[in-house]
Amino acid sequence: MDIQAEKLNLIQWLAGLNEPSIIKRFVALKKEQQVDWWDEIDDDERAEIEEGLAQADQGELLSHEDVMSKYQKWCKK
Repeated sequence: MDIQAEKLNLIQWLAGLNEPSIIKRFVALKKEQQVDWWDEIDDDERAEIEEGLAQADQGELLSHEDVMSKYQKWCKK
């Protein structure tokens, strides 16, 4: 698929569109795409992520097996 050709086809189609409900759906989709998930999480979640990234940068990592054995009680098989 040629993505540039598809975009041009969509632009041409949208330019000729006269259905307000479809245009509103495109506007809503555009707004959805502009939201950064980082801005949607709370301060505690951001702090946890930043702490984890700092630990990883310092080499403080656990293997997948270690994590799975530690939290096995929450895993369903």
